[in-house]
Amino acid sequence: MIIDSTITKLEEEALLKAKKILENPSFSMKIANQIGKPIELGLEKINSDKINALTQKALQKSLNIAISSLKKDNKLSVSKGKHKFFTALSGGLGGAFGLPALAIELPLSTTIMLRSIADIAESEGHDLEKIDVQLACLEVFALGSTKNSEDDGAESAYFTARGAMAFEMKVAIDSIANMSNKAIQESLAKGQLPLLIKVVNTIASRFGVTVSEKMIAQSIPIIGALGGASLNLMFMNHFQKIAEGHFIVKRLENKYGLEEIQRIYEDLN
Repeated sequence: MIIDSTITKLEEEALLKAKKILENPSFSMKIANQIGKPIELGLEKINSDKINALTQKALQKSLNIAISSLKKDNKLSVSKGKHKFFTALSGGLGGAFGLPALAIELPLSTTIMLRSIADIAESEGHDLEKIDVQLACLEVFALGSTKNSEDDGAESAYFTARGAMAFEMKVAIDSIANMSNKAIQESLAKGQLPLLIKVVNTIASRFGVTVSEKMIAQSIPIIGALGGASLNLMFMNHFQKIAEGHFIVKRLENKYGLEEIQRIYEDLN
């Protein structure tokens, strides 16, 4: 039964699916269920500044490479299996060599994930030529690193996380509104877009926590290369699901408006 006449039954079902994805436990909870306390204990010992610096570089590089290199004629084909395969390979590298390999593995796996996220965005009807869609793809890394509230009466973790970044995102988009994609990519590579870089760094600070959790899991002796590959598959699957939910919501927002979709989203259960 449709709870609101604004949207169709199919759209309501899609929005409910998105909510179930976006309000599910975080990646850290998923790996903790598999591995246990070593994740929490390891976070106290890891060099978070180094992880954040590597994450910032990886996101900036992947924003430049992944979106611009996507084929625009893929007819809504989401090649999740291909992306998972290459992510597993990079995870095997990380699991075999640990933290020293992160500088190589993280840009590779992040770029592969961003390409997959962009495919999912396109499959939901979003135009990858638009900078706001490109940034929404990058935003998935922050949304997938959100810690969900334990208070069932609280505002959704998804909209809270988006709201926290909304102003920075708008200012950054407005600052490059009259630039071509090529000019944006060239300027970003030279570090000449401080407002856009600020958004990337905000996303990186959230994504870096999840990267740290994954690195700790991979560093456990029993995990090794095979476990690293498995963890990266879990990592990729997590962010693919977040992207699916995120771009369902944004597709409906484009049609009905953010406030209306947020209101209906929060009423769904």
